[in-house]
Amino acid sequence: MTYRDVATKQVLIWALTAVAARMPVAMTPLALVFLVRERPGGYTLGATLAAAYVLGEIIGAPVLGMRLDPARGRRHLVVGLAGGALGFTGLGIFADSHPVVLGAFAFLAGAAPSAAAGGQRALLTSLVPERAVAQALSAESMLMSGVWAVSPVAVAGLALAVAPRVPLLLAAACMASSIAGHWLLPAGWAGDQDGDTGRAKTRVLLHAWPVYVTGAASITLLGLTELTLPALLEQRGIGVGWSGSMLAGMAVGAGLGAFLYGLRSWPGRLRSRSAVLISGMAVFVALVALIPGAAGITVALVLAGVLQSGALITRNLSLREALPQSALAAGYSVLYAAAGAGYAATGSLAGGLLQVVAPSTAVLAGVSLTLLLTVLGWWGEARRDVSGAPGDLAVGLAGGAEGAPIAGGRDPECRL
Repeated sequence: MTYRDVATKQVLIWALTAVAARMPVAMTPLALVFLVRERPGGYTLGATLAAAYVLGEIIGAPVLGMRLDPARGRRHLVVGLAGGALGFTGLGIFADSHPVVLGAFAFLAGAAPSAAAGGQRALLTSLVPERAVAQALSAESMLMSGVWAVSPVAVAGLALAVAPRVPLLLAAACMASSIAGHWLLPAGWAGDQDGDTGRAKTRVLLHAWPVYVTGAASITLLGLTELTLPALLEQRGIGVGWSGSMLAGMAVGAGLGAFLYGLRSWPGRLRSRSAVLISGMAVFVALVALIPGAAGITVALVLAGVLQSGALITRNLSLREALPQSALAAGYSVLYAAAGAGYAATGSLAGGLLQVVAPSTAVLAGVSLTLLLTVLGWWGEARRDVSGAPGDLAVGLAGGAEGAPIAGGRDPECRL
């Protein structure tokens, strides 16, 4: 098992296309704050616009993901990306408009391309041999870690040095360029839609609920860290300006963790591996709340990032166990929506707790919630594997024809 099978021309084109499509996603929350921060109540308005954007993602991802057709996936993705580019363009051009207008553009920018991440992941795994799926997902995680590390710096620099609307216009240009990239890639990916019905697909997707729960748990920790770190540093008497560098270190750690995960096979079932990784990440985030010095906090964040990327990769691999090929893109989209919901819930929890308790206490409360979600997800996956029901659902989705087994307690690569 090496990364050699991933190093192809098609995967390189996919990587450039994915970066262009997802860079705007990483840029948007901070870009929206900079866009309106000089207005009266600008920070509150910026947070509201960011909430509208995330709401668009949460609603759009499962709805549009359900409509993705593996045979004609490119058409669906291109239309969604075009809608997202339109939304970002509207935010940049009409930056001085009424908040309701900006909120509508923000919602469109979040909702229209929300199924792109799931479709692109399904496309990526179809471009590599089955034995290299884990390496492909690891490479994707490394790529996205880099995107999330660079985006905040780019947004702040452009908004302050050029103009607040420039980051959003750049986001529109990036998303538009990703459309061109898709025309250099296959029109679809593996998966047979014959006999597929919306009701059958919904049943299959709902059966994978434990994966969504644990996926949301890992993102909950990330959101908790990002949203409470400035207040926590202030509590410790550390300069708030260090928060950006510390979070960048966490992103670098995530890239390193993704690389290490793809180097070899790992023992244990995916659900157990995921529970161990998320629990370990929770321990390091709890240490962030307890360590008094900046150096110790930075080290804990980097180690948390290393484990987080592995946890996210196991969630994607678990979906490959739980769903048939024709539902994978939709499943990835639902996982994306669950992650967004987890992030949004963390923001609400952190915001409420920070008004009544110390930042360190708020972090520990969020860690407790994450561990509870992790246990719930692990129990759900164990119960599902014992029941053996997914195979029946796969047959139903295929219209009664014989289909590939779904969840047989076996890793999709047969040796992970």
